[in-house]
Amino acid sequence: MDKTNTTSRSERRDAAENRQRILDVASTLFELHGVERVSMNQIASEAQIGAGTLYRRYRNKSELCMDLIKDNAALFFDDVEIYLQENAQHPPSERLRGLLTLFIQFREKNAELLSGIENEVYQGSESRTSSPLYEQLHQQLFGLFEEMATGNDESQAISLFKTDMLLTAMSNDSYLFQKNVRGNSPDRIVEQLCLTFL
Repeated sequence: MDKTNTTSRSERRDAAENRQRILDVASTLFELHGVERVSMNQIASEAQIGAGTLYRRYRNKSELCMDLIKDNAALFFDDVEIYLQENAQHPPSERLRGLLTLFIQFREKNAELLSGIENEVYQGSESRTSSPLYEQLHQQLFGLFEEMATGNDESQAISLFKTDMLLTAMSNDSYLFQKNVRGNSPDRIVEQLCLTFL
């Protein structure tokens, strides 16, 4: 019995060490080469683990990027909660503008990892809506659109549509197109989103 507990603890410690090694190597490689240019096999090789070990932990790069970004995402949603609580007396349109500003700042700081999450999801069978990051942001935005709704029979459907379209407009491809091709600054993008959706 004692040997089983020792083996179990040892395996957990090994798994934790492998996880941390994977994250450290992936972070370094992503920083040097960009998420798009780094393969899962390259990460396994650099981390000195088997590809099977890597794929048991992370089915794809999207999951790996989610693990790398999760602490920053938690801080982002904490900031959103604080902002919404501190500004609860302001109109929902103003709070939505603030939430968009916070998200665009988050996107700027975490562009590579967000790109890895979104690109991998689009290539697979999953939709962007399967991301926990997306789900939580969707919930926040939908709540604000619902507050702004007039209360008619179709208000929930309209709020849902606006939320979906706003998140599509803030996706990696759309955001980078507006920033890099159209030359819009992050502040200008927030302004244009507000003019379009509010």
